[in-house]
Amino acid sequence: MEAASSVTMPDWLARHGGELRVSADGRSYLVYFAGDMQYVVVPLPAKGEFGCRVTQTINGRRLDSGAAYATFADAVRGGLEDLRKTLGW
Repeated sequence: MEAASSVTMPDWLARHGGELRVSADGRSYLVYFAGDMQYVVVPLPAKGEFGCRVTQTINGRRLDSGAAYATFADAVRGGLEDLRKTLGW
């Protein structure tokens, strides 16, 4: 699996005061707003590709589209794009 550090914070997240952090185990990303973790983005192997689970931390609601991606980094970017669309940004 690729290193989680291979993905950079998207501009839209920075514009809205968000922060993207790599989790302690390096297998997921944490999205913070105002210093509070709000979302978890987890790329997962899926039949030779990657899927991405995006979860809202306060209620466990899933926000991902279920799309498949070629790489770990693409899955993270796709998950972040799902989050952007959900937030209406």
